[in-house]
Amino acid sequence: MNFQRLIFNFKNGLEALLTNKMRAFLTSLGIIFGVAAVIAMLAIGNGAEKEILEQMKQVGSNNIVIKTIVKTKEEIKLQNEDGSQQKKYSAGLTLKDAENIQNSISSVEDLSTEIEMKTLFVREGVKQNGKLVGVSNAYFKILDFNLEQGKFFSDYQLEHADQICIIGKKVAVKFFSTTTAIGKEIKCGNNWLRVVGVLQSKNVNESAAEKLSIRNADMEIYTPIKTYLLRYQNRGLPTIAGIKAASNPGNESVKSIENNNQLDRLVVKVKSSEFVQPTVDVLQRMLKRRHNNVDDYEIIVPELLLKQEQRTKNLFNTVLGIIASISLLVGGIGIMNIMLASVLERVKEIGLRMSIGASKRDILLQFISESVTISLGGGIVGILLGVLLSYLIQTFTDIQTIISGVSVFVSFTISISVGLVFGIVPAKRASEQDPAESMRTG
Repeated sequence: MNFQRLIFNFKNGLEALLTNKMRAFLTSLGIIFGVAAVIAMLAIGNGAEKEILEQMKQVGSNNIVIKTIVKTKEEIKLQNEDGSQQKKYSAGLTLKDAENIQNSISSVEDLSTEIEMKTLFVREGVKQNGKLVGVSNAYFKILDFNLEQGKFFSDYQLEHADQICIIGKKVAVKFFSTTTAIGKEIKCGNNWLRVVGVLQSKNVNESAAEKLSIRNADMEIYTPIKTYLLRYQNRGLPTIAGIKAASNPGNESVKSIENNNQLDRLVVKVKSSEFVQPTVDVLQRMLKRRHNNVDDYEIIVPELLLKQEQRTKNLFNTVLGIIASISLLVGGIGIMNIMLASVLERVKEIGLRMSIGASKRDILLQFISESVTISLGGGIVGILLGVLLSYLIQTFTDIQTIISGVSVFVSFTISISVGLVFGIVPAKRASEQDPAESMRTG
C-alpha cells in the first residue's frame, strides 16, 4: 500500500471523528487522566530521587549520628519515683566517649565532636540570633563542607583555643555585606571571634534537617571545640546548681536540672557501608556500659532512614502507577467499546466503500487511525495536564517534582500503544464485513 493511500485512510478516519467531536472527547478522557497520572507519577519519583540523593550528600555517606537526650524535670522526677528502678548516674556524652570510640573501633574512619548554643551575633549595630557550634576540622571533612573564602582551623588554633570562627554564607551576607569577612571580628555571646573562613552555601530542607540531624550551616558560626569549652561553657564540669539538683532530686525549689552532657552530638564516619550496622551494635554496647545503662543518648543512621524513606516513596509511586494503569486500561476499553458501536452505526458506509474498491486493509487502517487519533489527542492533552498537575503539586505542597523528557516520551508512546491495541478488534471486525450484507442491512 502506497503512502498516499495511507494518508487518505487516515483523513477518512479523522473526518469521522470530527463529525462527533463530543463523543471523541469523552472517549479520550480515560487516556487523558491516565497519561496525566503517569507524568505526575514519574515527576514525583524523579523529584523524590533527587531529594534523597541531595540529603544523602548532606548527611555524608556511611555516617552514624550519636545525639544526647536531655530529659525534662518532670521526666526525671517520674523516673526517680519509680521504685522498681534504682537511680543511676551518667556523665553524659563526653570527649572521653569520643576518644574511646576513635581508639577502640577499627571500622571508624573519622569522628566529629559537636557542642552548640543559641546566642546573639553582633557586629556594627547589626544583631541576629543564631547558633554557635564548637567543632573540629573533622566536622567539615565528614559532612563535605567546602570553603568559599579563607581556610579551616589550623592545628595550632585548635590546640590553643584561639578566638576564631568559620561562618556560614548567610551570616557573611548579613554582617559583611560591604566588606570581606576574612580577618574581621564578630561578637558571639560575650566573646569576639575573628573570622578565618566562609563556608559555601548549602540548601537544606528544614524537615529533612530535623529528621536526619542535618545542620543549616548557612546560618551558623563554628569555632574550635576547645575555644567553646574554655571561653563559653563546659557542661562536663560540676556546677553548684547541678550539685544541688543531684542531691535534692525531689526539691521543688530547684528550678531546673542542667544538661550535663559535655557534647551535644558525635558524628562517626565508618570506612565502608558494610560496617555501618556492626559498628552501631558495638557503639550501643560500648555506650551502654560507659553511661551505666542510662538512656541519655540515641544512635541515628541517616542512610538507613533515607533508604526507608525511599522505599516508602517507591511504594507511593507504585500505587500511583497502578492507578494510572487502571485509568489507561479503562480508557482503552472505552475506545474499543465506542469503536465497536461506531462499526455497527456505519455498516452501510463500510459496505459502500468496499463495493467501490476499498480493500479490507483500507477499512482496517481507517478504523485503527480513528482509535489512534483518539488516544493520541488524549495523550497530548494528558501530557499538558500532567505538566500542570506536577507544577501545582510542587507549588502547593512540599513535594519536589521533576519532569523529564523520558517521562513525556513514555507517556506519548503509551497513548499511541493504547489506541493501537484497543483499536485492533473494532477495526478487524469492520474489515470483515460482507459488502452485500452491509448494503442490505444499512
